Amino acid sequence: MRNGRLNKLVKVSLLGVIAFILMFVEVATPLFPSFLKIDISDLPALVGAFALGPMAGIAIEFLKNLLHGLCGSSTAFIGELANFAVGSVVVVVASCIYGQSKTRKTAVVGLVIGTIAMSLVASVLNYFILLPLYEKVLHFPISAIVAMGNKINPNIKDLNSFVVLAILPFNLIKGVILSGLTFAIYKSVSPILYEERNRKTEFVKNN
Repeated sequence: MRNGRLNKLVKVSLLGVIAFILMFVEVATPLFPSFLKIDISDLPALVGAFALGPMAGIAIEFLKNLLHGLCGSSTAFIGELANFAVGSVVVVVASCIYGQSKTRKTAVVGLVIGTIAMSLVASVLNYFILLPLYEKVLHFPISAIVAMGNKINPNIKDLNSFVVLAILPFNLIKGVILSGLTFAIYKSVSPILYEERNRKTEFVKNN
């Protein structure tokens, strides 16, 4: 039991460090303001949650954001809070659905619903909490954020339209990318993460 927990802790820690490193690989797109950059740092958390359970995914999300913040947060931990909250939503929703019946179909359904849930939660959090925090703590006016969005999309005129036309589609696109990568690599990576469990199953069969 103790070795099993240690083994799981090591895997979560390793995936957390990989996720932390991936946070530095960001890609801006011409579709959104420059501060909205796509990264795939939720990928290790999704893979870990599919193999080890939703709590493992949350732990990976927490570890990567803690490390990122300790290395020098440029957003007074607001960015890390946002990344943790939004990432945890897709990780928990997708892995809980997948855990009901571990098939390709449930994996796809879980990732689709997880992406939608992540996008909706991100929109609500940005509207009520995150963007107001940026304004209050970092003195980055919401009006300036809206203006940046307006340069990309003239239909963005206020906070409401910024959330609907920038935050929501940005997270949907990010979720689609993460889902595709998770679906593509999970089967090849999962045997490594399941190694300890498989060893225990084989031991039981042989005794």
